[in-house]
Amino acid sequence: MSRVIFMCGPAGAGKTTYARELERAGMIRLSFDAEMWQRGISAAHPPAADREQVEQELRVRLVELVVACHDVVLDFAFCSRRSRDAYRALLEPTGVVPETVYLATERNTVLERMRQRRDVHADDIELGEEVVMKYFDHLEPPTPGEGPLTVISP
Repeated sequence: MSRVIFMCGPAGAGKTTYARELERAGMIRLSFDAEMWQRGISAAHPPAADREQVEQELRVRLVELVVACHDVVLDFAFCSRRSRDAYRALLEPTGVVPETVYLATERNTVLERMRQRRDVHADDIELGEEVVMKYFDHLEPPTPGEGPLTVISP
């Protein structure tokens, strides 16, 4: 059976760095930011229609990969319980119980990492400090009641 990992944390938490380690170990990494970048969309807040289209395509690709017995890491933010639950429901018919890796990175570390971004590739999208703090403050941390959970405090 496939293994699926949800990366969870605010922008600048280190999700992509961790997901790339899993990718080097053999998992397939699906990244919303990378998909948007490939389409020439690098805005912090892409148009809703583009966002919906990319998300739908990633959902289809995820199910196809799981059905083909591939291990997948979803390099998304998964900032809300609702978003994590929606992907759990998507995977439920496949029998896969996803794992969540939550990067509980401190506020100052997140801010410093975001200040270093320069918009030169998909994993380097600049966000203003106000936006970063909004994401940080509104994140709903996952709980063990949601399923398998690993909390990393970098």
